[in-house]
Amino acid sequence: MASHDRSFRPALFTYLKDLAANNDREWFAENKGRYEEYVKGDGLQFIGDFEPYLHEISPHFVADPRTVGGSLFRIYRDTRFSKDKTPYKTHMGIQFRHEAAKDVHAPGFYLHLEPGACFVGIGIWRPDGPAVRRIRDAMADDPDGWSSVVGAGAFSDRYGLEGERLKRPPRGYDAESPIVDDLKLKDFIGGAKFSQRTATSSDFLDEYAAMCRDGAAFNRYLCNALGLPF
Repeated sequence: MASHDRSFRPALFTYLKDLAANNDREWFAENKGRYEEYVKGDGLQFIGDFEPYLHEISPHFVADPRTVGGSLFRIYRDTRFSKDKTPYKTHMGIQFRHEAAKDVHAPGFYLHLEPGACFVGIGIWRPDGPAVRRIRDAMADDPDGWSSVVGAGAFSDRYGLEGERLKRPPRGYDAESPIVDDLKLKDFIGGAKFSQRTATSSDFLDEYAAMCRDGAAFNRYLCNALGLPF
């Protein structure tokens, strides 16, 4: 990767915008060098650079700079079951997953870079049935403990709870619980938006680390509920 003083360059967002306007294999092949440099090259470099910051937050999350199967998501879309047959994602996605994770459905720290839509995600997307029950049981057994994590402190100052919710309280849980709306959650995710200017600033590595530290208590809560070390 070319030497530069920032993790991500404005050229990344120019490339992703161009890709969104030309989402086909021919254009991608003609611009493969831009992908290799601004997405793959800078993305893998960021993953490696972030590893010591991540391990200060928790030694049980992994910064994996492998080109395949690592922290950097593939740019190729799975179109098998989608009406949208465009072949490429028009964003960069990076997830630092828990060491116990076999896929994305586990606690993690996520970074999403897309023109006009940059954000950090903390937590677990679409956990399986047993994991959902363990998280909801922990919430129901100690509503105040849940509220102290999501409703106060650094997490609530920066993040908002996101993801899908059930329309009704889940079966077996108190419909009168003070946290009943959160018990309806199907995804347990905190999201925080930031600007492209932030993403391309020279201190973005430190800024992203600060965002993750602010969300660490939420991931600690989820790990405790799932019996995972934090």
